[in-house]
Amino acid sequence: MQDNATEVTAAGIARLAGVGRAAVSNWRRRHPDFPKPVGGTETSPSFALTDVETWLREQGKLAEVPLRERVRQQLAGHPAGPGVALLHTGCALLLVHDRPTDWLELAAVSDEHLAQRLPAALDDVLNRRFGPRDERAVRLPDTGLLPSVPLLRGAAELAAELGARQTYEFLLGRHLDANPRQYTLTPAGPAQLMAALAGPARTVLDPACGTGALLRAVRDLSPEPDQRLYGQDSAPDLAALTALRLALGTPAAGGATVRTAAGDTLRADAFPDVRADAVLAHPPFNERNWGHDELAYDARWEYGFPARTESELAWIQHALARLRDGGTAVLLMPPAAASRRSGRRIRADLLRRGALRAVIALPAGSVPPNNIPLHLWVLRRPGAGTPPAPELLLVETTGGGPAGSGDGRDRLPWEQVQQAVLDAWRPFDRDGMIEELPGVARSVPVIELLDDEVDLAPARRLPPPAAGGGAEELAAVRARLGDTLRLTADRAPDTPPAAQSPARWPQTTVGELARAGALLLRTAAAIAAAPGPATGGSAGAPVLTDHDVLAGTAPSGSPQGGDEEAVLVEAGDVVVPLAGGGAVVRVVDEATAGAALGRGLTLLRPDRAALDPWFLAGFLRGTANNRQASSFASTATRLDVRRLQLPRLPLADQRRYGERFRALAGFEDALRQAARLGEQLVRGLHDGLTDGTLGPE
Repeated sequence: MQDNATEVTAAGIARLAGVGRAAVSNWRRRHPDFPKPVGGTETSPSFALTDVETWLREQGKLAEVPLRERVRQQLAGHPAGPGVALLHTGCALLLVHDRPTDWLELAAVSDEHLAQRLPAALDDVLNRRFGPRDERAVRLPDTGLLPSVPLLRGAAELAAELGARQTYEFLLGRHLDANPRQYTLTPAGPAQLMAALAGPARTVLDPACGTGALLRAVRDLSPEPDQRLYGQDSAPDLAALTALRLALGTPAAGGATVRTAAGDTLRADAFPDVRADAVLAHPPFNERNWGHDELAYDARWEYGFPARTESELAWIQHALARLRDGGTAVLLMPPAAASRRSGRRIRADLLRRGALRAVIALPAGSVPPNNIPLHLWVLRRPGAGTPPAPELLLVETTGGGPAGSGDGRDRLPWEQVQQAVLDAWRPFDRDGMIEELPGVARSVPVIELLDDEVDLAPARRLPPPAAGGGAEELAAVRARLGDTLRLTADRAPDTPPAAQSPARWPQTTVGELARAGALLLRTAAAIAAAPGPATGGSAGAPVLTDHDVLAGTAPSGSPQGGDEEAVLVEAGDVVVPLAGGGAVVRVVDEATAGAALGRGLTLLRPDRAALDPWFLAGFLRGTANNRQASSFASTATRLDVRRLQLPRLPLADQRRYGERFRALAGFEDALRQAARLGEQLVRGLHDGLTDGTLGPE
């Protein structure tokens, strides 16, 4: 075996063979020739990928590793770590992108010769893209490239199918999905909204660039001929990955100029002379060690020296300092920054001088951290002699109550959120004021905000809409509730006669049916990584989330964007939420078909010639069935869908049971609808009686 070979864990082997981890453990016990561990720990060993592939193929358990999965495993198991692997891969893909013939010439030699010749070719491409080595964030590590050569060859082969940019987005996306706690990501929807608020820009800066989502959104929304994109991040690997990601999306000649740097932006600004048309940022929150002591006399604090607890207001002033006169900044902020007493003087000065133009409350769950509804602050650097703006735009988009409440599950679909924000911002940006939209948007006179608190939280200043939509709407809700209650009573199922003795059917499991080809079993992450019949091409499809399945509602998740194929559900698919403990299983109907499968869900696509979907879904919900298929080893119960059982019955008998289960599902849907309407009516009546819009008579 080659030294420094790519390693793979038992979970990776399971993905390669399309089995559960228990099967891999059985193979290790039953087959003396199973590859021996080469690394890892006793409880989580790792194996050489090439040895595993050979063994699986010899055993007839693997015809051929899909190219996407092979490259992904090579990246995840790289001996120097996935960060170095992503850097090497991005540099090689940039060579493929900019000089495809050079790559073909280099790739024709042996691995050893390629590893020797490649650094010079890569350095030349990097110099042309990002400047001299000592000035750029993208630098090849001193470690040799030989361990990366199989990965680079595979990535280049994949780029021939997908394109260099799409290949890098796929690999980066899989790495981010596998390590969600290591990175603070800005989802595609909010990034696009921030870019739209900033407007067309030739020079753009992100002083906390992370993985480059905001700069990428600006470039995709308004690509200027000689656009200049600047990014800085305290993590050197992220600064490098951002540069590569942006460069792979622009042509080698005549595209955007990309410059990124690694370093602490507040303490060591890499771009002090930049005067940008737009600054976008998702800065770190609640930092105490942001440089308060050493930066006390910094020239950036035009609006006041931020308190130690107000790191976000330091980022706000840094963004304003890097704008040209009239330039726009859009920053994600925690809601506390709009109301903390320690920041009221700076907020007041931002208002008096016309620098702060809008505060927009996003629904909880739109952007990590998902448990709080973050705000967007839109700022504009005042020009010399420009009179201060007399009003501030406040927008509330939670859709179901005041900002700061709830967990984000009742929020509006993201498309509606984005449209509501832009419908309020564009006329305000043009005219300096808008007509009030009750509960949604209002342009507030600055003088009204300059009190002792200078509280800018939109929910504090926006009057709620008429309770429940007003008396007429409440009457309509009551009428709908009456209709729904009658329908619920009509759908109440009859109790079948008791069986003379409990049925004893021969049983099978979901895992066995999947191996036999009677159904397709995938999770969202696995489908996205493996092409096949469960993938589709509509990346903008609404996302069916685990909460949607548990609550019986329409798909409400935000599309993730990017260049990867979405995982689309079809009518007749059975969707199981892992967090639901099997208490709810959903058969996809025509209205839900076409939605993208969300995280935390398992998709079962039965072969209609062998399995009835409603029969499958009904038996999967059995309490005893779910108890035996669940793990109770930790505080959180986890369902192993492969272990769920169902009886072996002829298709005709399956359909008889399926009709009964379908009727139960209709009754359950009617109960849910009645509960929602009843809650809406009660809440509307309470609000109307307490705010005086309804009388007690």
